[in-house]
Amino acid sequence: MELSVEERIAKWGRVGRYENVAEPFHCDIDHSLFMGHLGNHLLNAADFHSSDRGFGMKYLNTVNKTWVLSRLVIEMTDMPKQYEHFFVETWVESAMRYFTNRNFRIESHDGRSIGYGRSIWALIDTGTRQPCNLMDIRDGEIMSWAEKDKECPIAKPGRVKMSKDVPMASELVAKYSDIDVNGHVNSVKYIEHVLDLFPLEAYKSKTLSRLEIAYVAECYAGDTLRFYKEQMTEDEYEVRITKVVHTDDSHTTETECVRSSVKFKNKIVKYNK
Repeated sequence: MELSVEERIAKWGRVGRYENVAEPFHCDIDHSLFMGHLGNHLLNAADFHSSDRGFGMKYLNTVNKTWVLSRLVIEMTDMPKQYEHFFVETWVESAMRYFTNRNFRIESHDGRSIGYGRSIWALIDTGTRQPCNLMDIRDGEIMSWAEKDKECPIAKPGRVKMSKDVPMASELVAKYSDIDVNGHVNSVKYIEHVLDLFPLEAYKSKTLSRLEIAYVAECYAGDTLRFYKEQMTEDEYEVRITKVVHTDDSHTTETECVRSSVKFKNKIVKYNK
């Protein structure tokens, strides 16, 4: 017999907590976990949390529905180092008709809060790719899982504003390893491609402190993606990703598919006494 919502809340709680490790081949030249791999850990935590509580993709796929990430912001004061264990906490902050807000907290192996994340998810029909009403899933049960009182102290996603005449910084064609189980370019792959717009030398003196990304339109294998980068301040950049669309008259246009904001900070040099 299936447990009631109240029984499942008592069993698992509204906040999920998952242990991870910064594997060596998932770390950068500074022996810190790549932001893309951290993003994977956050999305995995979201899936584990929702699946355990009855509204994850494991259940949704049986009714031809799935979650699609709409917006994500990650802000870090420190990154897990090679071989270090760390924890990801996640919880649903609120749910509306078509979107749900999910937050994250990243905890170091010694119990420190080293980062937070905010995300917005949409529920869509896997056949039509159109938004679905969250309240139609298990009679709106997701509302019972909302944890409104747990703190997530970082700012909510802002709005990326770029000039219209920014030159193209890069171009690539989406291929096999870019595509996820939903058949479109993986959310984290966009993050990796955005961070690849900055030279390796930049990461030797700077560290990534905040990343925002908004997913506007889906891209698929074979799509040509164009990247536009604009420097706003010494350490802040805005990025726009478009996909090339071929028209019937043999011309091409560009459709915006992703907007992103990247903020760096100076690396703290630690001296041994």
